[in-house]
This record gives sequence, structure tokens and C-alpha cells, in this order.
Amino acid sequence: MKKTPAKPAPRCTAGAPEAEICKTANALAGLFNLEATDAPDGLLTHSPAPKNVVDALRVLLDVMFPGKISATPVDGAELGVFLVRRLSEAWRLLRREIRRALPYRWIGEAARVEGARPPKIDNLDRETDRILQAFLDTLPGVRRLLVADVQAAYDGDPAALTFAEVLLSYPGLLAIAAHRLAHELYKLNVPIIPRIMSEWIHTKTGTDIHPGARIGRAFFIDHATGVVIGETTEIGDHVKLYQGVTLGARSFALGADGMPVKHVKRHPTVRDDVIVYAHATILGGETVIGARSVVGSNVFLMESVPADSVVSSTHPDLQIREKKRAKKT
Repeated sequence: MKKTPAKPAPRCTAGAPEAEICKTANALAGLFNLEATDAPDGLLTHSPAPKNVVDALRVLLDVMFPGKISATPVDGAELGVFLVRRLSEAWRLLRREIRRALPYRWIGEAARVEGARPPKIDNLDRETDRILQAFLDTLPGVRRLLVADVQAAYDGDPAALTFAEVLLSYPGLLAIAAHRLAHELYKLNVPIIPRIMSEWIHTKTGTDIHPGARIGRAFFIDHATGVVIGETTEIGDHVKLYQGVTLGARSFALGADGMPVKHVKRHPTVRDDVIVYAHATILGGETVIGARSVVGSNVFLMESVPADSVVSSTHPDLQIREKKRAKKT
């Protein structure tokens, strides 16, 4: 695709370092694609602003758990006013970014390859408002799911002594809350923004949950660090994961162009009441972990297991020897 050349940087007539700065700026400017397209060398002029998306996510987390993000606790008598203000702020922050993201439904590289066609441009504002209204309608349901997640964390961790401790400090709960919000935007076919949310919370918690993953009620991630849950993962109700668990893809089907095929199930299905212990790896879109099963630590699994199974791996034999002490002279 032909690129629109960048305007040269202002010419510097002074000596070093200004001349060297202008020389480098001009060289860099030629490496950006200025077309309104999705390209590896593209200039992100018309893309969503990650800072605004993250700010909106923080506001929404405060809506789900008032006082968790706010500088001061929220008084019960002021809860209604607080929620109206925070929801209004979230709407304001998200509206511009969603509108900027929507064209990627057809200019995004995968959509372009698949032949997606743009709608009439005057529909963008209306579609943005429709998405925001539909998203807000999901929030009471998200709140109910998160209350069940808090209960699951308390019930599943003997170190938890109060619900407030879970609400205020558990990184797994924070990751799940962000995921549940991002997932609703993902279901509404909002490009880019759900992924910005999930990857920001990934940097904060060490938990990487793709916004496409479908997760049931009362979900608990103990310790959280290093957990990876792929886009097409399906998780049932009352599932518990420990640190370092990967629910990933076994392989990628390739199309005629040699590129990975999109929109196919690549990640496992985990049924209700399953426990997966630390650093287990479960791969593949056809892999199903049956209900009430237990998958042990360090298991590497690429096949389905029936309900009520216990999956373990054989560990190398331990050898414990006494250290040789240096003889005193």
C-alpha cells in the first residue's frame, strides 16, 4: 500500500545538537504510514487512547467495588450519588474511545482480509451510544457475579479472615473484576478497548485473561501470579485455579495464506467445580476437563479427562544428601 509521506520536521540551522535532532526526526518521520489503515508502521492518529481506556476501567472498578479505587471510603447515604457520578464519568471517558475503535471492525487487518465492509459513516455515533447503553445494562449482572467471586475467594482461601481483606487486597479478584467488565465490551464487538483493559490489569496483577474467555460464577484464582487464560477458554461455575496455570492453545490452524486462522476454538473447556493446582498447563480447543476433577501441580495435559478425575504427573525421585563440611584444622 502506498504511504502518504510525512511532512519533514522543521529545518534546524543551528549547530549540534539541534541539527542532529532534526536529522533523526526526519529519518524517523519517513518510517510512519500516515494512511488511515491498520498497519505495522501505522501512526495511531485515529485509534483509542489507552490512558482514557485505563481511566475508564478504574472508574468502573470503583462502581463495582465503591471505595476500592476512590481516595476515601463511600458513605452508604451517598452511594446513589456516587454511582451516578462515576457512571457518568465512565460514559464520558468511553464514548470517544469506543467511537474511535469502531472503524477497526472493517479496517482492522483480520477484518480487511475477511472482507468486512464499513457501514454508513453517520451510524457511528448511534452505534457508540447503543453499545454504551447495552454495556451499562450489563453492570448489575457483573456486580452479582463479582459478589459470588468474593465469596468463592473467602471460602477457598483459609488465609482470608475477612471479606474486606479479599475486596481490598486480592489481585485475583481485581483481575477477575476487570475481565468481567472487558468481557461485556468484547461481547458487544468493541475492537481493541477490551484488550487494552485486560493487558493493563495483566501488568498490575500478573494475571493474563483474554477478554474473550467465558467464565462462570464463583471463580477464584489463588495467588494469581502467572495465570494465563486464552481467548476461547470456557470455564464453568465454582472453578479454582492456582498460580502459574496456563489454559492455552495446542497449535494454530493455518489458512491458505499461511497465517493463523481466526475465530476458532483453540483453548480448553473446564467444567464446574474443577480445581487446577499450581503450574499446570492444559492445552487445546478440544480438551475438556470434566466436572469435579482435580488437576495436580505441574501437569502437562493435551487430552480430555472425564468427570471426577484426579490427574497427576510422576515427579523425579528426590535425592537428599548431607552437605560435606570442611574439616577444621
